[in-house]
Amino acid sequence: MDGDKPIYIQIAEWLEKEIIDETLKADDKVHSQYQLAELFNINPATAGKGLTILLDAELIYKKRGLGTFVSADAREKLLAKRKDRTLHRLVRELLDEAKLLGIADEQLFQIIQAERKERT
Repeated sequence: MDGDKPIYIQIAEWLEKEIIDETLKADDKVHSQYQLAELFNINPATAGKGLTILLDAELIYKKRGLGTFVSADAREKLLAKRKDRTLHRLVRELLDEAKLLGIADEQLFQIIQAERKERT
């Protein structure tokens, strides 16, 4: 757990990551708030708040008496959210930093291409 964010948000983000990397797939059963509480050694109410974030975003759904499950389109929603929020923020920060350092667009593009080649 990271001390900078509330634990319930960290729980929600951990479950989001599990969905994005397909550890949890559509219609898979999600850990209950009690299982999450035991897994992370936290209060069940805190774990419940993390689940509520995902329920409100319609990333998971409840089946009465059976538990909570991953929504069919949860991964696609999360990928779109991350693309819109995270990737765009990172690009803005990168462009601001490049401007501050006096790096031209072409040079920045070359740096990105070189980094991408190195990772493949």
